Amino acid sequence: MSEVLLEVKNLKKYFDTPKGKLHAVDDISFSLDKGKTLGLVGESGCGKSTTGRVILRLLEATDGEITYKGIKIRELKSNQMRELRKEMQIIFQDPFSSLDPRMTVSEIIEEPIKLNKIIKNKKERFDRVLELMDLVGLSRRLMNTYPHELDGGRRQRIGIARALSLNTKIIVCDEPVSALDVSIQAQILNLLKELQNKLGLTYIFITHDLSVVNHFSDDIAVMYLGKLVEKASAEELFSHPIHPYTKALLSAIPRASIDNKVEKIILKGEITSPINPEPICRFANRCNFAEDICREKEPELKETSSGHFVSCHIFDK
Repeated sequence: MSEVLLEVKNLKKYFDTPKGKLHAVDDISFSLDKGKTLGLVGESGCGKSTTGRVILRLLEATDGEITYKGIKIRELKSNQMRELRKEMQIIFQDPFSSLDPRMTVSEIIEEPIKLNKIIKNKKERFDRVLELMDLVGLSRRLMNTYPHELDGGRRQRIGIARALSLNTKIIVCDEPVSALDVSIQAQILNLLKELQNKLGLTYIFITHDLSVVNHFSDDIAVMYLGKLVEKASAEELFSHPIHPYTKALLSAIPRASIDNKVEKIILKGEITSPINPEPICRFANRCNFAEDICREKEPELKETSSGHFVSCHIFDK
């Protein structure tokens, strides 16, 4: 039987701007089972990365609940959150800017272990660093090199090793392969999958690349301007997409076969401002099927079939 590791309810994150409140994440809810991967997809600026950072409390939520292993983490004090964060880590998009250029590979991997006093003995820490390097496929001869001496794939392996250096249970992967070459992307994705199977890790995989998320995720949640518009298993979402925005995203995936042509859905119209948005469908201005109700009332996320949720007035009919 599956065990719910993370549950998010009505999560909101607003930012103050000179023109008003920017609704980066606006009332989203989902749950994630232990050992599974949730793919969080959508175009740039939809709130994917902000969602990941709010869940880890790298950013404080405006409202909503975040429950991890039954613990409501928004209620924790800073010292309690520091202890819990040993189990909740993040892998950043740019493997170069996320690493300290003044530290060697071994020092970067060792730093979280020292700061959190996981292993106090220096020799044991050294052995743990070597073990982590072996685990992520980093040659031991690289332990005294600096990030600028390595390619993007090796830098990202350092970031993964650093994330695993504590008692890690859940990792937010914030577009971890988007800055890498295609061949290196496959290596890193395979590594993440192997580590998940070996260590029982749980992932929130944030990306804008649907062709990647299809093969990597168990469930996929589609975001648009801070809202969750559709959520289903990867297989279900790709075979039976419902929301017009999801259909447009899927139609944009490049196909290698010239025989398997899919008609591109071109989105036109003005993008709704995320600053003080009205309580209407935020996709209405770009939707080819929008009706009057879409510009009068905000749709609710409803379950259309087992495990398949969609937020769309058209489907309600």
